[in-house]
Amino acid sequence: MSRPPLTALQGFVIAARTGNLSLAARHMHLTTSALSHQIRGLEDRLGQRVFVRGPRGVDLTPEGTRLLEMVGPQFESIERALQEFSAPPADELTVSVMPSIASSWLVPRLGDFIATHPHLQLNLLSSPALVDFERESVDAALRFGPGEWPGVRAEHLFDDWLTPIVSPDLIARLGRPTLKHLSEWPLLNDLENVWAKWFRTFGGTPPERYVAHFDDTETLHHAAVEGMGIGLGRLTMARPLLESGQLVLLSRRRLRADYAHYLVYPPRSAQHPALRAFREWLLEEAHRYAREPQRLPHSMDGRRHH
Repeated sequence: MSRPPLTALQGFVIAARTGNLSLAARHMHLTTSALSHQIRGLEDRLGQRVFVRGPRGVDLTPEGTRLLEMVGPQFESIERALQEFSAPPADELTVSVMPSIASSWLVPRLGDFIATHPHLQLNLLSSPALVDFERESVDAALRFGPGEWPGVRAEHLFDDWLTPIVSPDLIARLGRPTLKHLSEWPLLNDLENVWAKWFRTFGGTPPERYVAHFDDTETLHHAAVEGMGIGLGRLTMARPLLESGQLVLLSRRRLRADYAHYLVYPPRSAQHPALRAFREWLLEEAHRYAREPQRLPHSMDGRRHH
């Protein structure tokens, strides 16, 4: 068997870490199709498939897992050695952002930051995966979670809130629901069963069954848009859907989410000039957002949500 090129092995390792060929290709400054071609060439040389490709990314096969265990540590050693001789450019910043918060909150505000800092190059990597700062060339991340991640600094940006959201089409079909009788309506739940907390807080009886359970809030929101049922929407993410009229609020009542939004970065990034500028702007924007009333459309109980 001929020796596979190192670039193909490097692409394999990065794709295995991220679970996403597009992210791996961007990291290597390649097109996704070019990296896919390299991976297929590697599989042909090995006579084994290393990835199973799916709609959300790639998963390792058993053979791919064994290959990663053998070659992954070698690339990590090389990366650690090179880090001793390199530092990120002072005018370039790479930030990993969850797609949902990027589109609903960050991107609509970024114009101000870019206009204020025209000399900075901002690279946004849109991915739900947690960043391994020791292995990836990422300076910081915006994450929704408990705020405690090992080996990194996490600065609180703002909380999020949950409230029932529903499609106007569903109301047209079934009539107007009331909070007292929510359990009689088709409800969409998440894997954390947050509806149980809602009923404990505001009263009522949980239904015997939910229409569906979702492991992704954005997908739950779109299921509500399609009229599948009533969901507990996260206000920060649901705002564009509410403002466009695709969803409406059932009530002004809201429940604080267990998790919050954070700026996360490793200690090595603390003195990075571009991150310091981005951090200062981001904390100011987050503070302003947390203080301002939630300017959302009227809820169905006739009062504006606050």
